[in-house]
Amino acid sequence: MTDVNTPEDPPTEDPRPDGLRVAKSLVLVHTGDGKGKSSAAFGVAMRARAREWPVAVIQFLKSDEWVTGEQLMAGPLGIDFQSLGDGFTWDSDDLSKDEAEAQEAWRQGKAIVEAGEHRLVVFDEITYPLNWGWIDADDVEATFRNRPAKVSLVLTGRDAPDWMVEMADTVTEMVKTKHAYDSGIAAKKGIDF
Repeated sequence: MTDVNTPEDPPTEDPRPDGLRVAKSLVLVHTGDGKGKSSAAFGVAMRARAREWPVAVIQFLKSDEWVTGEQLMAGPLGIDFQSLGDGFTWDSDDLSKDEAEAQEAWRQGKAIVEAGEHRLVVFDEITYPLNWGWIDADDVEATFRNRPAKVSLVLTGRDAPDWMVEMADTVTEMVKTKHAYDSGIAAKKGIDF
């Protein structure tokens, strides 16, 4: 029987382009319908803290009442962590309140970026309030484009707007092949939150 999935030979030539340079900061976008956008962002945050960078996280949808695993680890790691949302919109009794909370989250996140004291700022689930028109996309784009030189950003959420993809240095699209929800399995503490 022939193995259909024969691996390629290992690369013997350096695939990196000539003339690599060091950037003062980067913008990473994690988008798509697959799991792992926020998890990957928190991995970057943990790596940045290991390098003693000041790090801030702004969460737009998750409520501070949920006490997620990432929030529990933020304190001991020295990450400034703010969950400023009110949870899933389908559970909301008042979407106008949710919109106001998203605007406040943006106000605080914008101030953090402009202050330039954090070398990494994660905007978790920012694409949702952007795409719903809850926060001003022009203001967000201008803030991100004009950020202090040493401030890197990680932006997460489905359906990243075109301007965000264009502005980013690295864009990763998470693609759902299969998800536990599809089989009726609820989110699991320690894996999903």
